[in-house]
Amino acid sequence: MLFYRAAVDLSRSTLNYVAGVIRRHRKAIKSAWRLLNPGQQALLVLVHLRKGETFTELGAGFGISTATAWRYVEETVMLLSARSPKLGQALRKARRGGVHYLVLDGTLIRTDRVAADRPYFSGKHRVHGMNIQVGWPPRRTNPMTSPLWGHPYRQRAGGVAFESQPV
Repeated sequence: MLFYRAAVDLSRSTLNYVAGVIRRHRKAIKSAWRLLNPGQQALLVLVHLRKGETFTELGAGFGISTATAWRYVEETVMLLSARSPKLGQALRKARRGGVHYLVLDGTLIRTDRVAADRPYFSGKHRVHGMNIQVGWPPRRTNPMTSPLWGHPYRQRAGGVAFESQPV
């Protein structure tokens, strides 16, 4: 466990990995100094991503401004996303590995619902909405999205109902 006035259920190796990415970036751009060292910046970002704390809360907890907390999170997310495989690479790797089904991403689409409609309430985001997942069988040319309120054109892939919708 890592501590920052509360526990974060992540390993030290995760913290060290993200801190290393930040450290190498700072060295590459010849950054003179920052308010937080790479380890503290990595912890700030991991707390934001894992626990969803606001930038104001992060700034107060780490002794920096809200704007600085936002910049640190944006910078680190950009650095991590640059290291991720691109769509074509991920599909080729899945195809070579014999993967039958690949979930690429998901997002919550907010809806205008009253409080009585609990089935469409996201406790994680604390808003009403539907979670949309995008799946892509590596041998198909178009992705599939999760069902939107009973769409008639559904397929089954990996035991999960999906509709065939170009994205």
